[in-house]
Amino acid sequence: MENKNIFEDRLEASLYLMKVLPIESMRLENWIVIATSTGGLPIAKEIAHKIGAHIDYMFTEKVMAPHNGECEIAIVTEKEEVVIHEELVRSFDINLETIFIKAKERFEKILVPTIRKYRDRPLSNLYEQNVLLVDEGLNTGLTMMACIKTAIKLGAKSVSVATPVIPSATVGDLESIADDLYYYKAINHFVSIDFYYKNLEFIEMNKIETYLKG
Repeated sequence: MENKNIFEDRLEASLYLMKVLPIESMRLENWIVIATSTGGLPIAKEIAHKIGAHIDYMFTEKVMAPHNGECEIAIVTEKEEVVIHEELVRSFDINLETIFIKAKERFEKILVPTIRKYRDRPLSNLYEQNVLLVDEGLNTGLTMMACIKTAIKLGAKSVSVATPVIPSATVGDLESIADDLYYYKAINHFVSIDFYYKNLEFIEMNKIETYLKG
């Protein structure tokens, strides 16, 4: 099938991604590079090293549809920013109050303990900082949208997004709220992130601090 296994692994993906990033101009400014998933950590680390930036990780949690544990209808971030998949919410006729209640519950019961266990410190201060949000790929883009809104809410000077592979349908949504969007390949008929990698080993949360300190 067309576009299968574009990248050997995350390291190769980061090299392709850095070809489209304005590396030289980025080196002239201060940046904070933030991974938005554990899979994005190796790529974020490579970029941060290349531009001499600080690296961090933003925790998020999925909010699933009532009576359907496999349908993601919203994302809540560690700063309690909630982004809703409006089309799905309308199609399932889900009450917005229900979503915000579930988001608060996921934040308190899952996100807060997870952050304490795997980072045990606040997210870096993003106020008046250039922020680059990085992931290994995007599916719906909902998590990235939530992370963008969080960075904006925290007063970032600029918020840019970098990912090796992205659905074409998601490009416009992200470009509408991010200052810049960088990607190597936009796919019209997107399958799944792992479809475009030959090797994509799962990265456990207990590896987060290793990447942040390394």
